[in-house]
Amino acid sequence: MKVSIVTICYNSGETIRDAIESVIEQDYQNIEYIIVDGKSIDGTLGIVAEYKDNIAKIISEKDKGIYDAMNKGVTAATGDIVGILNSDDLYANKHVISDMVNSIGDADAAYADLVYVTRDDTDHITRAWKAGDYKKGMFKKGWMPPHPTFFVRKECYDRHGLYSLELKSSADYELMLRFIHKHEISVRYHPQTIIKMRLGGQSNVSIKNRLAANKEDRNAWKMNGLSPGIANLRKPLSKIGQFLRKDNS
Repeated sequence: MKVSIVTICYNSGETIRDAIESVIEQDYQNIEYIIVDGKSIDGTLGIVAEYKDNIAKIISEKDKGIYDAMNKGVTAATGDIVGILNSDDLYANKHVISDMVNSIGDADAAYADLVYVTRDDTDHITRAWKAGDYKKGMFKKGWMPPHPTFFVRKECYDRHGLYSLELKSSADYELMLRFIHKHEISVRYHPQTIIKMRLGGQSNVSIKNRLAANKEDRNAWKMNGLSPGIANLRKPLSKIGQFLRKDNS
């Protein structure tokens, strides 16, 4: 199967090289790599150009934010499976895509674990997100899979839609809620760390942003005609274990 990997970026000169190299070092042979840039004004595009022979498509134009950029990448993708790797993140090893393709099998999607690392040292793990197996109804308990580890068949986007531009920081949560909880696509868990994620995500950069994201999480349920119950109270609490765990063992 062809796997499309989409990296979105904007002024990501400090980190994008790690992301790109972690993709081109993969041992899986059938990869379509797509980079969507928001018209960077730093050295990002110069770095991207160094790897142009390994990149299938480079889109560089103004966008309406990260989810608009993701939608552009997904729309451009021609692979059977789509994964999104942010420019701050990198794959943990060269077997990630092979492992995720094997994990999906005949299912619609697969997800795995990730670790948070410092911006200047991707080997320095500060916390770990062990996702665990999914069971129906777990979204109501505050559960969600780590979005950077989410590999999903392109046909799921075709059937159930793209990222909502109504949400600024929780459209990834809304999409997975819509796909997994509402439409009940089949998902499988790969119990390994596949992503190193640098600290400083948009929804977690400040308490104000976290509160705004929590409001958006509630809106994600309403947009889908669903009642969250106490999911939005339990979702932040579910992250406490990440701070106590420095690896995914």
